[in-house]
Amino acid sequence: MKRITIYDVAKEADVSLATVSRVINGSEVVREDTRVKVQEAIEKLGYKPNAIAQGLALQKTTTIALIVPEASYFYTGQIINGLIDVAKIYKYNLMLHTTTEGITEMNDIIENIIKSRVDGVVIFNDKLNKEELNQLTKYQVPIVVIGNKMSDETVGSVYVDYSSLVYDYAMDCIAKGKKRLALIEDRKNPAMIKQLRDGLSRAYKENGMEFDGYIEIPKEYRSSYLFLKEYVKDGVPYDVVITYRDSQAMAVMNTVKEAGMNIPDDVELVCILDSKYNSMARPQISGFKIPDYDLGAVAMRLLTKMLTDENDVPDKEIELSYIFTPRKSTK
Repeated sequence: MKRITIYDVAKEADVSLATVSRVINGSEVVREDTRVKVQEAIEKLGYKPNAIAQGLALQKTTTIALIVPEASYFYTGQIINGLIDVAKIYKYNLMLHTTTEGITEMNDIIENIIKSRVDGVVIFNDKLNKEELNQLTKYQVPIVVIGNKMSDETVGSVYVDYSSLVYDYAMDCIAKGKKRLALIEDRKNPAMIKQLRDGLSRAYKENGMEFDGYIEIPKEYRSSYLFLKEYVKDGVPYDVVITYRDSQAMAVMNTVKEAGMNIPDDVELVCILDSKYNSMARPQISGFKIPDYDLGAVAMRLLTKMLTDENDVPDKEIELSYIFTPRKSTK
């Protein structure tokens, strides 16, 4: 569906862009009959004046805003590289913004960015929900979300399906006789953990079992390590322990060693979000190679299509694949 712009309003009302802009801004220099004609065109087309259109004729700035939560910044290096490389090809500049959870509201950040006259927005955030998406669409500015499967008239997304990722892995483990899988809670990434739990539950259900290996970290523990040190001291009742981040994988590895057990002989260990530290650990930790660079590159390319008014973009929800990298922490 075509995104209605100020250009469409001007054409419908048979007036100039400047006239439409004056009407939007409440200028008194517009004749009343012209004002009525423009307002009728706005209502007919369903055009929603946005922060850019306030006092502007939607002149392109060739600037794209990138919003990255500070907590995720460490993992976004290659994503940003992908965005930059494609942005250079299409002559766009990137403006980086960071958000701090609990301090800055996402909608406030976006509104301020749009008022600065960016052409589009890329958001790296895997926690956005449908309600927040509905809030974003009111801006009538193309937005691409990295991390969530979601789309709308002005919103697209590029993502990895972590639920299917862990489902496939669990199915393979169960087929090999490794039926006791555990997933450790990650309080910093609840949305991601939900995807992983859903994938594990689906795999178990299809094999006539129920997934009961979710290990919650009690709130009184400040870190996974402190809890796991107590949890594993009498042994680990699982064949495979799965963590989301490398730091939690390190916590599992260290506490298992301290309890006199061995990885992978006594328990196998897998980290979903692979990193360079997984290959530096001893034993090296198995994980999933996520196409970080491609996430950024594809997101930027999708946004350029949306910006050039390619309204027949066939798919605004683009799923990328992953590769399991077995190392010494699994058999």
